[in-house]
Formats: sequence, C-alpha cells, structure tokens
Amino acid sequence: MKKRIAIILGSDSDIKIAEKTIDVLNKIGLEFEINIISAHRTPEKARDFAINARKNNFGVIIAIAGKSAALAGVLAAHSRLPVIGVPVKSDDLGGMDALLSTAQMPPGVPVACVAIDGGANAAWLAARILALNDEELAEKLETEALKMAENIERKNEELRKKFDK
Repeated sequence: MKKRIAIILGSDSDIKIAEKTIDVLNKIGLEFEINIISAHRTPEKARDFAINARKNNFGVIIAIAGKSAALAGVLAAHSRLPVIGVPVKSDDLGGMDALLSTAQMPPGVPVACVAIDGGANAAWLAARILALNDEELAEKLETEALKMAENIERKNEELRKKFDK
C-alpha cells in the first residue's frame, strides 16, 4: 500500500495555503488526509496524531501554521517521519514569526521548511521524499518537471517574438 501524506493545519485560517498543497497532490495523484490540529489548543491530539502517523500509513507530514507556528516542531518531536513546515503569512509580522518558529528547531528534531505560504512546494517536496521508494512516482515527477520546462521555453519564445526586432 502506498504511503499517504498528512496535511495538518494549525487553524482554519490556514486553508487557503492548504489548497495550494492539495492542488499539487491531486495533480500528481498522491493520497492525503487533512486535519486541523492545534499545537497549542489540542496538544494531546497533535501528539497522538504524530505518534500514530507511521502506523496509519503516512510517509510525510506537512504542517501548515502561522504566528508562533509550533505545530511542525510538535509533530516532529513525536514522530520520526519527515515533517515539512509551511509558515503562513500574518498581518502583524508578515510571516517572519512563523518562518523562524518553523525553521529554528533544536538538534535531533528536524523540520524541513519551505517559503512563507509555500504550500505548493511542500507538496512537491513531500512527493520527492515518497519517490525515493516509489519508481512510478519518480517517473511522474520527472514528467511534471519536463512539462514545467516546456512551459518556460514556450513563454520564452512568446517573449522573444514580442520584443525581439
């Protein structure tokens, strides 16, 4: 059975970023489960989810949270699965608080961190992690990379036609 990806949101205000993650996972055909679990308001649930994640057939956990963004660290503290943190932009500090909270983990509790609001890249990174043990997925990722490159080449040609004299 293929491993699934867990998408954990710190609150419902993170849904907009999660949608970017889900779009990529759907595009490449990866199964996922999404939940709202707060590191601060439901810490026992976060702990239980992380402890049981491997047993529940997850291969990667994506944690999407803003402000103090402890979620990724809490999940990584209780699971040995790869955890990818997605810091979410906020009005007060622009997401820098979430970025630093996600990236500045102590030794032995690693969290991969993508850009502020980088939900799509979290999905791509999760897919690359799972592709280490899934040749079919690795081929899908290669195909998607080629499509992206072709799209850039097409845009370059359009640009040159417009401006080259």
